[in-house]
Amino acid sequence: MTDTAVATRIERRPFASLGHADHGWLDARHHFSFANYYDPNRMSWGAIRVWNDDTIAPNTGFPPHPHRDMEIITYVRSGAITHKDSLGNTGRTAAGDVQVMSAGSGVRHAEYNLESEPTTLFQIWIEPTRTGGSPSWGAKPFPKDDRSGKFVTLASGFADDGDALPIRAEARVLAATVKAGEQVTHQVDAGRHAYLVPATGAIEIAGERYEARDGIALGGGQTVTITALDDAELVLVDSL
Repeated sequence: MTDTAVATRIERRPFASLGHADHGWLDARHHFSFANYYDPNRMSWGAIRVWNDDTIAPNTGFPPHPHRDMEIITYVRSGAITHKDSLGNTGRTAAGDVQVMSAGSGVRHAEYNLESEPTTLFQIWIEPTRTGGSPSWGAKPFPKDDRSGKFVTLASGFADDGDALPIRAEARVLAATVKAGEQVTHQVDAGRHAYLVPATGAIEIAGERYEARDGIALGGGQTVTITALDDAELVLVDSL
């Protein structure tokens, strides 16, 4: 967390300022330092380590590769992603749905777009509260109508969020769909960090306008009111 972010409590990260890597089959924007993109002021936000905005070309994808000690959440915005891993898991996660992989002591996985259209997604990494343990994977549909006008928890490290996919971090991944003119609120408790990205639609917070796919880092100890200027789809992570 930067001193500037602490002082302002709301830090704008315009889409145009994000790290960018175009590999042909993958067009990626990085909210945080990742791979060849390095910014010392964007290393992490609390326990949130990675937020990549990826577009994957049809019939391409990430070949098998390893991870450990990271909670990896994939929020599919359009198209679908097909997962395979060294645990024997396989599954297809479609637009609006979520998959979670707890890398634990180590796992290899592949993520392919086997569709005839590009797939767009947010790939979010959260540092786990505890390291090691057996790796795991899960996926679940989250109909957008069920989160109309309110935040719904998609993944959580808290036992009382029973319908959410489990992760091994003191964090929640939430999403909402908000019609133009409507508002939703989120309380960021003291000592916690939230990061918000409107997947679609412009929004307003404290009189400031934010465009689709901008990043918004929110410091702890505040309640944030989000007004949709257009019909908007919001994704938010609240973590230590």
